[in-house]
Formats: sequence, structure tokens, C-alpha cells
Amino acid sequence: MNGRRGSHLFGGVQDSAAKSVGVAALSTVVVFAVLGYLIVNTPGWTEFQQGFFDSGEFSRSLPSIGAAFLVNIKLFLLAEVFILVLALLLAVMRSLDGPVFLPFRIISVVYTDFFRGVPGILIVYVLGFGIPSLQIPGVTIDPFFWALVALILVYSAYVAEVYRAGIDSVHSSQNAAARSLGLSRAQALRYVVLPQAVRRVIPPLLNDFIGLQKDTALVSFLGVVEAFQRANIISAGDFNFTPYAATAVFFLIITVPMARFVDWLVARDRRRQMAGAGAR
Repeated sequence: MNGRRGSHLFGGVQDSAAKSVGVAALSTVVVFAVLGYLIVNTPGWTEFQQGFFDSGEFSRSLPSIGAAFLVNIKLFLLAEVFILVLALLLAVMRSLDGPVFLPFRIISVVYTDFFRGVPGILIVYVLGFGIPSLQIPGVTIDPFFWALVALILVYSAYVAEVYRAGIDSVHSSQNAAARSLGLSRAQALRYVVLPQAVRRVIPPLLNDFIGLQKDTALVSFLGVVEAFQRANIISAGDFNFTPYAATAVFFLIITVPMARFVDWLVARDRRRQMAGAGAR
């Protein structure tokens, strides 16, 4: 009797889930079909399609923009390494206790406030055009180098705050327990606090790096021929904006999987928290 009732309940849950999936699929199709119909029936759709989504122009520009996109990837990977190190140093400086460390805390606060408050494009311009204009002997004028430095300075400020939030999220009892075991303040920070803090902030760190990948396009303002600048060149020569759509495709290939990975990490952490709460 109980088995029959359980099978009926299980079947009802399955039917409800199947119905929800069907309704969701149908509503999605209807909404996008209506949007598509409205867009393609606008008065300027034909001109818009030819100007931004010309298939012939897209296929012709894709290989050249793809080759230039390698510059964006190189810039992103190099910047990410230095950002992780510099941002962690800034976060640790700001988390140091005691009056003797006040200068370090001030340096960290001023740095993060300044570079988070000033638009990144201004930093790119000042370093990319300002430093070479000083004509300092032995200092490079390579625009790629100064674009890299600008991105590192700007994003280190954002990532430092992410690290700091992770450090602050570790309960003070963890540090006290480490100190009671004979670890020094530096050892407790290195072996107990930082490992927990870094694990907790991986999703927001990846979100910042998604933004960094997109902002590599800012180097085009210094004349570096990356994907966006290559699209500019092709578009100016062909009087067509489709190369920008091709550029967007390459950025989406990188950023969308990263975004879905972040979602997966967040969902996994939520499941672990719920499982831990249920066990207690």
C-alpha cells in the first residue's frame, strides 16, 4: 500500500517536472520568436543587417581578427599573473594589525581608492602617452608594455578588495587557534588564514578576470593592434561594421565559458553549505 502510494507520488513529481520544463521551453520560444519578429520588421533592419551582420564581410575578417585576438590573450594572461601577486600583497598589507603597520595600511587604502576611482582608460592614456613623452633614458616606450602596466595597476585594486573580503571572512578564532599552536603571526596568515580566504573568493576573482579580458580592448587606444584595433582597420577600409561583430564572437568564446564556470563554482559552494548545515 505504502509502495503504491510512493510510486504515485514519485510519478506526480515527474509529471510536474516535465510540465515545468515544457512550459519553460514554450515560453522561451514564444518570447524570442516575438522579439525576432519585431526586430526583423523594423524599417531599418535591412540596412542594419548589411552594416553589422554581413556574412561575407564576417567570414573575410574573421581570420585576421582571430590572429590579432592572440594579443588580447597574451595581455590577459600576463596581467593576470602580476595582478594575483600584487593584489594579494595589498590585501595582506591592509589586514596587518598594530600601529607599526599603519603606513602599510595607508599605502594599501590610498592605492585601492585611487585606482578604483579613476577610469581605466585614463590610466591607459597617462601611462601609454605620458611616460614615453618624458623620454627617460632606459625606459621603454613600447605601448604594449604600458598598457599591460595600466591593466595591472587598475585591476590589482579591485582584486585586492576581493582578497581582503576573503581574509575578513575567516573567523578570528582560526587565527587564535593557530597562534595557540605556536605559529607566528606570519605563519598563521600564510598557512591558516590565506588558504581559506583564497578558496572562498575564487568565484569573484574569476568575475574580475572576465572584466579584465574585455578591458584588454582598451590597449587599442595606444595603437596596439589587437582584435578591436584590427576590426577598426578593416571597418575603415571596407566601410562596414561587421568586423566588430566578429570581434565580439572571440570575446564571447572566452568570457561565456568563464561565466558559466563561475556559476558552477557558486552553485557547488551553495550545495556544500547546505549539506554542512543539514549535517549539523
